[in-house]
Amino acid sequence: MSDRFLIRLFFVFGVFNGLIIFFKPRLLDIGAHVYVLMAGNLAMALITLVSYLMSRKGLASSNNNAFIRAVYGSTLSKLMLCVIGIAIYVLSYRPNVNKPTIFMLLSFYLVYTVFETWSLFRLTRLKK
Repeated sequence: MSDRFLIRLFFVFGVFNGLIIFFKPRLLDIGAHVYVLMAGNLAMALITLVSYLMSRKGLASSNNNAFIRAVYGSTLSKLMLCVIGIAIYVLSYRPNVNKPTIFMLLSFYLVYTVFETWSLFRLTRLKK
């Protein structure tokens, strides 16, 4: 990948994991599930990579609608996988579900989606 997306994605993933490890005592004080957050961060990074590759493939197409479909499809699939992951967390930890953990997982989705969109925007500017 000539646009260095993979390096930036690894950096964002590392920053999130570093923050989780650094604030682990504080997260445990509020009852957050640290290992769920780490697994969610890994899952979002992998889903973002697959989603970006789908969108990049759509960008390479000569049909503009293919790119729009790829972006919508990748964003929707990422959202659905995030919701499924949160549902698995809620069902697994039913009596001990922690709302801050859920909100942090959703913030991972938001940050990774903004990061992917920004990277695609940069790629389309470089393409012109």
